[in-house]
Amino acid sequence: MQKILIAGGTGLVGSYLIKGLIDKGYEPVVLTRSPKIQRDYKTFAWDPATGYINKDAFNGVNIIVNLSGANIGEGRWTKARKEEIIESRLNSTQLLYKTAKELNIKADKYISASATGFYGAVSVDHIFTEEDAAADDFLGQVCARWEDEAESFSELGSDLVKLRLGIVLDSNDGALKRMVTPTKSYMGTALGSGKQYIPWVHPGDLTGIFLKAIEDSKITGSYNVVSPSFVTNKEFMKILSSVLEKPFLGLNAPTLIIKLLFGEMSDLILEGSRVSSKKIMDAGYRFVYTDLEEALINILKP
Repeated sequence: MQKILIAGGTGLVGSYLIKGLIDKGYEPVVLTRSPKIQRDYKTFAWDPATGYINKDAFNGVNIIVNLSGANIGEGRWTKARKEEIIESRLNSTQLLYKTAKELNIKADKYISASATGFYGAVSVDHIFTEEDAAADDFLGQVCARWEDEAESFSELGSDLVKLRLGIVLDSNDGALKRMVTPTKSYMGTALGSGKQYIPWVHPGDLTGIFLKAIEDSKITGSYNVVSPSFVTNKEFMKILSSVLEKPFLGLNAPTLIIKLLFGEMSDLILEGSRVSSKKIMDAGYRFVYTDLEEALINILKP
């Protein structure tokens, strides 16, 4: 049985990954700042901000998965919040590397969660692939520095995988929850121009790609974790309204209002380009959910 260490495993992505690992017979162990909470898997304490880590977590580890990082969609992007977003990602990676090196741990793989924000908060005609450079905006540079820090694990002899996640569809958390709430209240509408694309992924495919990265020795480097289906914000909200059996409003939520409400973070809402999933499909992964309507029905009407 392979033992897989997951840093930051108690969040949205981690909850799906851990269930998938347990279902397949793996032994996940999780680093968390709340180790006293009773869970169905082993947990060990750590705190990247202070540099504390329970080194027992590394015993017998075959693969390390790092999902740590402050939620980029929570709170306005003040100077302090931006620093927290960046430091939470760099500190966690540095602490894992420092500890693995000290303990002479050579994990077969180090899998680092990144995001499609690597390509920036932009709405352009270009379809982004893993070969494209990081954007110069805040999102792009957060992801670039995050991924660069992960490169240190190559020095320990571990294969490196960087998974650039799109928006994970979950009815109880994240972006979808924020879209569902107004739609259920008869306020479903496109945001801004509505022409910005939403790179999305169903939790089942999210888990499937992580498992492929864990199990397939040929999977190394960067991969986009997004559905091959391209949908704009307007298309997404129309489909969501239909699935929830609520009306879709023809008037878009004004860009100015969104910018006033969210400040610079409004870029997450108002901008978005198409992101290719061709590389992971060429590597042999077959998506279960490529149709947004089917994905939303599965999530919202199980």
